[in-house]
Amino acid sequence: MLDARILPLQHRMLDPMGAWLAHRGIPADHVTLAGLVIGLAAAAAAGLGLFGLALVGLALNRLADGLDGAVARAKGPTDRGAFLDIALDFVFYAAFPLGFVLADPAANALAGAVLIASFILSGTSFLAFAVIAAKRGTQAIDYPRKGIFYLGGLTEGAETIAAFALFCLFPAAFPVLALVFALACMITGTTRLIAGWRVFGQL
Repeated sequence: MLDARILPLQHRMLDPMGAWLAHRGIPADHVTLAGLVIGLAAAAAAGLGLFGLALVGLALNRLADGLDGAVARAKGPTDRGAFLDIALDFVFYAAFPLGFVLADPAANALAGAVLIASFILSGTSFLAFAVIAAKRGTQAIDYPRKGIFYLGGLTEGAETIAAFALFCLFPAAFPVLALVFALACMITGTTRLIAGWRVFGQL
């Protein structure tokens, strides 16, 4: 919901740093992979109850997620980079709430399972739409520089990171926060399914 509004500011802030990294021969894919390692470490920190450290790791993971795009814009985007970026984002999105489940399975397991299931609905509808849109040669007006067709919704990257940050700041409230966010993700997934049904039913 907020990603398109935030994107220009993100580019202004990160493009100089991305150009600096590109000039020194740092590939965008390496930044993406480093971000995944940091993200998985953040999930592990949450699993150990180190929620402050998990929050720091979350911030660094998202910084890397923005920087890889900035490096790609400086050096030239690649299909492999676009693939890694979206695929590893979904790995992180599943792993991070799993850390809270492991931290307190009795309290958090059900809410965590519902949240991850909602991510599957939202994520698969997002990716399925992108596949058919690419087949038709359709481009997203709001995200013309994305490597794949980016279908927005109620819960996008910014909202997900805000929810994850709240998990870290208020870990005892994880069950409630996770279920509320899961409901929002289910709404997002449903609206994407409806959009696909309508758009792809047209010749």
